[in-house]
Amino acid sequence: MLTKYSLLLCLVFASFYSMAQDKALLQSFSIPSELKQNANAVIRLNEVKVNLRASDEMIINVKRIITVLNKNGDRHVDAFVHYDDDLEINDLEVLIYDAFGKEINKIKTRDFNDVSAVDGGTLYGDSRVKYLEYTAITYPYTVELTYETETKNTAFIPWFYPLADYHLSVEKSTYSLSNPSQLAIRYKILNAEAHAFTEHHEDASYNFSVEHIEAIRPEDHSPLLADLVPKIMFATKTFNLKGVAGSVENWSDFGKWMYKDLLDGTHELPEKTILEVNALIENVTDPIEKAKKVYEYVQNKTRYISVQVGIGGWKPFSAAEVDRLSYGDCKALTNYTMALLNVVGVTSYYTVVFAGNSQKNIQDDFASLQGNHVILNIPNEDETIWLECTSQKLPFGFIGDFTDDRDVLVVTPSGGEIQHTKKYTAKENTQTTKSTCKIFQDGSIDVSLNSVSRGIQYDKKYLLASSTERELEKAYKARWSYINNMSIEAVEIGNDKQSVTFTEDLSFKATNYGNLSGERMLVVVNAVNRFDYVPDRYRNRMLPLKLKRGFKDVDEIELHLPKGYTIEALPKDENLSTKFGSYKRKIVKVNDSTLLYKREFTRNDGDFPKEDYKEFRNFYKEITNQDHAKMALIKTNQP
Repeated sequence: MLTKYSLLLCLVFASFYSMAQDKALLQSFSIPSELKQNANAVIRLNEVKVNLRASDEMIINVKRIITVLNKNGDRHVDAFVHYDDDLEINDLEVLIYDAFGKEINKIKTRDFNDVSAVDGGTLYGDSRVKYLEYTAITYPYTVELTYETETKNTAFIPWFYPLADYHLSVEKSTYSLSNPSQLAIRYKILNAEAHAFTEHHEDASYNFSVEHIEAIRPEDHSPLLADLVPKIMFATKTFNLKGVAGSVENWSDFGKWMYKDLLDGTHELPEKTILEVNALIENVTDPIEKAKKVYEYVQNKTRYISVQVGIGGWKPFSAAEVDRLSYGDCKALTNYTMALLNVVGVTSYYTVVFAGNSQKNIQDDFASLQGNHVILNIPNEDETIWLECTSQKLPFGFIGDFTDDRDVLVVTPSGGEIQHTKKYTAKENTQTTKSTCKIFQDGSIDVSLNSVSRGIQYDKKYLLASSTERELEKAYKARWSYINNMSIEAVEIGNDKQSVTFTEDLSFKATNYGNLSGERMLVVVNAVNRFDYVPDRYRNRMLPLKLKRGFKDVDEIELHLPKGYTIEALPKDENLSTKFGSYKRKIVKVNDSTLLYKREFTRNDGDFPKEDYKEFRNFYKEITNQDHAKMALIKTNQP
C-alpha cells in the first residue's frame, strides 16, 4: 500500500513530467526528424473539444500549437476565427515562442485584425473574421492559439481533420465530443488506413486521437488531398440551423427537411411574370424546349450576386424577391428558375453540390450539411439535364468543369437522392483543327486555321467570345507561346449555344520559324497544336495517379513548302497506344510542294496506382518529342 509520502511523490513527478512534455511542445529541437521531412510547419498539438449541450447549444474549445520551420510555413499558422451574429467568440489568445520555447509575444483578442469575411462579389453578409497578422523575425518559431466559440447552430459540428494541407506534419491531434444532452450522434471515419485513430468512448463523450502523421508533398496528377488524409465526419440526428430545427438520419430525411423547411413557400411569383413566361412557351409542347426558353429568360433577366446571410447561407430568397430585384445568389437563382419551370409545367429539382474543378463528391453514405453551391436538375427520359443558373453565358444543359462528374444531393418533395452529374467523356471533349501553313524561303510562316471545340474543350474557350481584341491577342499568343515573332492577322469567333460548339477562324504570321543552316532549313512540322508539357519526375512517387477529364484532339495541316526547296527527310509515322491514351501521326506527300500532316491525340481519364506514374510520364514525354519533330528541307539546284 502506498504511503501518503509515496503518493505525494508520484503526484509531483507526474506534474513535472506533464510540464516537461508541455515545454517540449514549444521547443523546435524536440520535433522528431521524420516529421520535418517535406514539412514547412509541424502541428505539435491540436486539441478540439466540442461540448454539445443541447440541439441548439454548442461550445467549441480549440488549442493549437504549431512550429513554423521556414518562411513557406507561415501560411500554415491559421491564427483566425470566424464569427457572425449567431457565432460568438468568448476567448481568443495567441502566444508566440522562439526556437527554445521562450515566450516572445502575447496577442489578446483586441489585438487581432477584425474584418468582413465576405468577398467583393458579395452584396452583403454578416460573416466576419478575427485574424493575426504576424511577421516573423527568425525561424523556427512556435505559435500557440487558443479560443472558445459558442453558437446555437448545431447543424455544423466540426469534423476531425488532423491534416489539412501539404508540407504540414502532425505530432499529435485530438478530438473530443461531449454530449451531456444524449443526442443521437453519427460519425464516419474516412481514409484511416495509413493512420489509424485511437478511440475511447464513454456514455456521454466520443474521444479520438492520432499521432505522427508525416508531411505529404504535392505531386502532379494526384487525387484530392481530402481523399487521402484521415478525417472523421460528425452529425446529430436533431439539430438547429438559425432557429430552424431538423431531424435527419439519412439523405431521404435530409431532402424532406430541406424541401419543407428551406424551400417550401418560396416559389410564389407575381402574376405579371407568370403571364410573361406563359407567353414565351405559347405553342411549345416539348418540355425541354419550354425549359430552354425559361432558362434563356432567366439569363437575360438576372445576374449573380453572392448573399451570405439568412439560414446559414442555405435558405434561398423567395422567387418573388428575385423577380423584383433581378439578382440573387446560386440558391436564389436556382430556386427562381425552378419556380418559373413549375409555371410552365416542367418538373425540376434543387440540387446541392461541391462546385469547383476538383470534382469533389457529396459523401453519399453520410447525411449532413455538405456542399458549397446549388444547381438545378431536370429529369429527362434519355439523360438528366443539369442547369447552372448563375451564368448568363453558359448554354442550356451545359455545366462544364465547375460541377461535372460528381455525386450531388437532389432535393425532391419526397426526399433527398444522391445522383451523379454529367460526365464528359474523351469522345465528347474534342478539338478538331484544320489548317494551312505556308513556309517561305526566309523561314517565315503564314498560317490560317479553323478549330471547332466541344465538351470541356468548349468550356475552356467560350468566354473568349466576350473578350476584347487585345485580350484575344494576348490569349492566342499565350496558346502559341512556342512561336516567336508571332503576329495575329485576323480572328473570327463563333459560339453556337444550340450545338454547344466553339469555332475559331484565325490567321497569323511568324518570322524565323524555320531554322536556316546553309543549304538546309529545319522546320517543326506541327505549328498549330503542339503538346509541350512533361509532368514532373519523382524518384519515389508516393501518391496514386488520377487523370481527370479525357479529351481528343484531331489535327490536319496542309503544309506548303518554300520555293526552291525539296524534302530531304521527314519524321516517321507514329502510332502509340497505352492505358492512358493514344497518339497517331502520319505525313502524306500530296505533291512535290505540298504535305498533309495528320495527328490524333486521345487522353483517357481514370485512377491508376502510383507505380503507373513513370509509364504515364513517358507517354507524355514521347508525345512532346513527337510534336517537336522536324523535317529537313534542302535547296534545289534550280535557279
